[in-house]
Amino acid sequence: MRIPGSTPDSQAAQEVVDPATGEAATPVIDKAATKPDRARHTRSTPDGGAERVDLPITGMSCASCAQRIERSLSSAPGVRSAGVNLATSRATVEYDPDATSIRDLMSRVKDIGYGTAGTARVEFIVDDSARPSGSASPLETYLERSRGVVSASFNLATMQVRVEYLPGAVDLQALRRRIEDFGYSVREIPSGSGDSAVDSEESARRAEYLGLRRKFIVSALLSAPVLLMGMSHGRFTIVGPRWVNWLELALTTPVVFYGGGQFYRGAWAAFRHRAADMNTLIGVGTGAAYIYSVVATLFPRVFAETVGAGTASMSGMGTDQKMVPVYFEAASVIIALILLGRLLEARAKGQTGEAIRGLLRLQPKTARIIRTTEGTQQEQDIPVEEVIPGDIVVLRPGEKVPVDGTITEGASAIDESMLTGESLPVEKSKGDAVFAATINKTGSVQFEATKVGRDTALQQIVRMVQDAQGSKAPIARLADVISGIFTPIVLVVAVATFVAWFLLADPSVRFTLAFVNAIGVLVIACPCALGLSVPTAVMVGTGKGAENGVLIKGGEALETAQKMQTILLDKTGTITTGKPEMTDLIPAAGRDADDLLRLIASAEKGSEHPLGEAIVRAAGARGLNLVSPASFNAVAGKGLEATVDRHNVLLGNRALMADRGISVAESEEMATKLSEAGKTPMFAAIDGKFAGVVAVADKVKPEASGAVDDLKRMGLRIVMMTGDNRRTALAVAREVGISDVRAEILPEDKAREVRNLQQGKTVVGMVGDGINDSIALAQADVGIAMGTGTDVAIAASDITLLRGDLRGVVTAIQLSTATMRTIKQNLFWAFIYNIIGIPIAAGLLYPLTGWLMSPILASAAMSLSSVSVVTNSLRLRRFKPATSSSKAA
Repeated sequence: MRIPGSTPDSQAAQEVVDPATGEAATPVIDKAATKPDRARHTRSTPDGGAERVDLPITGMSCASCAQRIERSLSSAPGVRSAGVNLATSRATVEYDPDATSIRDLMSRVKDIGYGTAGTARVEFIVDDSARPSGSASPLETYLERSRGVVSASFNLATMQVRVEYLPGAVDLQALRRRIEDFGYSVREIPSGSGDSAVDSEESARRAEYLGLRRKFIVSALLSAPVLLMGMSHGRFTIVGPRWVNWLELALTTPVVFYGGGQFYRGAWAAFRHRAADMNTLIGVGTGAAYIYSVVATLFPRVFAETVGAGTASMSGMGTDQKMVPVYFEAASVIIALILLGRLLEARAKGQTGEAIRGLLRLQPKTARIIRTTEGTQQEQDIPVEEVIPGDIVVLRPGEKVPVDGTITEGASAIDESMLTGESLPVEKSKGDAVFAATINKTGSVQFEATKVGRDTALQQIVRMVQDAQGSKAPIARLADVISGIFTPIVLVVAVATFVAWFLLADPSVRFTLAFVNAIGVLVIACPCALGLSVPTAVMVGTGKGAENGVLIKGGEALETAQKMQTILLDKTGTITTGKPEMTDLIPAAGRDADDLLRLIASAEKGSEHPLGEAIVRAAGARGLNLVSPASFNAVAGKGLEATVDRHNVLLGNRALMADRGISVAESEEMATKLSEAGKTPMFAAIDGKFAGVVAVADKVKPEASGAVDDLKRMGLRIVMMTGDNRRTALAVAREVGISDVRAEILPEDKAREVRNLQQGKTVVGMVGDGINDSIALAQADVGIAMGTGTDVAIAASDITLLRGDLRGVVTAIQLSTATMRTIKQNLFWAFIYNIIGIPIAAGLLYPLTGWLMSPILASAAMSLSSVSVVTNSLRLRRFKPATSSSKAA
């Protein structure tokens, strides 16, 4: 199993050399450049360099909120692109660190009325023995220009450096090295410093949830008696009729200012930036009801003549008391119901983010390392954040691997099911790689840390899932556009409703009816459900994909996967295992098969040739005892000659046998059949006599044929592309049921095939695993990389199949289909409430039925729409892939 971030030995020679330095470099495939239709908010930067940061946002409530933050961040100097996801409450920004800073970006978010969360603080105590001359400010500036650092301060009196940073972007050891690179010596990091990203961000989310719950409880308790008094029209009150309005005022005021304060602040922030959002609708609706009711309570004579006789009939009191109807219950109950909706949304969105938190919880908190103290080596338990590359980590049975590394001593069986999905432990020994969060089952081992912090395979998986959940599907842009123009339209409809009722209703009640119906329109039209329709489904869908070993890098890939019409499959490492295996051993008459295999495997012992390694593995699988050859000679282009147990052993092609005068006529027909089957036959001779034929091939993966059948049943056209010879390619294609084969083609030819298909208006998917596939992966509408492949292929793809299993392609398409179906259902529910609710709230049914919608019912319907959308998205958690193999099982 290849994990993102590591490079298999078989790919080691496929390096890209930087011409400037002569050193190996990793090529970067810019998928955006190969797909010009990917819409983004972009701004150019002078030097082209950019950093990326994910800012957790608090206070968002609708798609309009996300749009306003996105526009504000996009307009900041040096910002290349900005995207805000409502469901994850996260802003992803690509920016030029020379033109702006994280602190500036956070300030822009706060300036428009929202907050940021998830930062951590740490204090370093430094030694001034190597302190450069001058003030401390250069160090602060130096740190603040570092990736992920929000702010830095340096107290010269105490020699403390205090840093606020984003844990997801930087870790303690990176900060420490940054300070030491500047010329200071870090003496210690006080205990308790540096809260983890998941802890700090989750704490902020938890605090937001608890704050909403507290506000809802207070608002609900105070609104209940107001609702009871308001709906009884004066028939039920604990005080006299003259004081009922005053009591409602006393109970409603805390609800409006404490429970609803956040809505009014948001509405004011939107107004200052010439925008309108959900807070605008809530603020205008409840604010109008409250202000009108306050004026009617304090100065009833102002409205007495306006409402006239209708006052008595609606209040249930005599006209001599001049009591004017008030709508305190509308303002207070609407706020309480909206808070309930927000509370349920916050809880549901927390559930959709469980995939990320579950992955982060897999990594252990501490690591046991060997450090040299006063000339002696000692084992120490340290926080996992403090492990650095090169540390020797001690791992005992039953413990989780803290970081990625390579075993230097010992052997064990490691449970890698969290990465591969395979239940059987993998035997590991010296030189083998281990990965963070996997479990050591049996022996004790020591390994050298190679990748720590955000470089581990686990953290790369987390980032890929976060990227996917934080990205926007193309359909989400439609929802954003609609929500951006929806609020102004609703305000116009509300004004029109007020005017129509005021002009057409009975003069005695026209103001009251116009006012109440206008408020109902404002309340029921809140577009929060619309804003949640796409991102909640994308979050759950990508999280479910990760559970099934399918890492989807973005909402666009998730949406496009179900539109694919043609899928191009690489052969080696995709359809086949990518690792040659011995498939046939046919001894000559009178020869024992095991003895023949023992001799030729011993001759190949120590060989680095893939075919020789396959023969040695086959002998090991049969339990044969191999010996080292007494002599060995590689015959270029033909084979080898060796002496094993005093026997002369030849192994190679026909040319080698012909050179030594050995006839292979009796096996010619068999060798031809093996070649036609896509296998590589080799002839063996012992002591000058023909001994048999052995064949080696890159075997087809067991699940490949079933996966191809599943894809065909979905109506997809399947094409196999390979640089291998045509005869081998056709043999593999026949075995898995593919009729369209493109063989002996170069990497650039693969990309050209993709472009040719795209020019025919075909949505193309490309599945590959090697560097030679990376161009085609980037060019394809959906690039799918095997997790067993190279880093370059993974970087160039949209989807990564962790298990290297072609059935993951089927899963990705099925998941894409299920997610898009859910999104469409969500959009239906979001729109249907508004389409049906707005006309009813405006009073369209009144001439026919005499029925009007109360603003309170409008608020309940609005909240229900949001809850129904989130609940529908969460149904995706029950998704299970259905493949031919799974059905058989």
